[in-house]
Amino acid sequence: MRGDVHRLRAPRDSVGHEQGGTRLAVILQSDDLNLSTVLIAPTSTRAHPYSFRPAITIDGVSTRVMLDQLRAVDRVKAIGERVGRLDRQELDEVRTVLRAVLDIF
Repeated sequence: MRGDVHRLRAPRDSVGHEQGGTRLAVILQSDDLNLSTVLIAPTSTRAHPYSFRPAITIDGVSTRVMLDQLRAVDRVKAIGERVGRLDRQELDEVRTVLRAVLDIF
């Protein structure tokens, strides 16, 4: 569901600036699309605080949604357990920043 935060099982072959290891990811895709893949944004507690990386809090820990690293992942293979959900304010901020990142107004 859009706004849910799940564990993301990252591929072992990540290279360069791709995030490796197990991370959390925010589901961004519309709930109306029922595809085998889902659009997500990974999170990072150590990411630089750029304007295109809004801060959220999961289980009392501040983390950044890395909207500059969007990806489509397989629902079954890549999406793990649900660990949280963005509150309304966080979801609105992610939406606003995502529009700017994609230049959609």
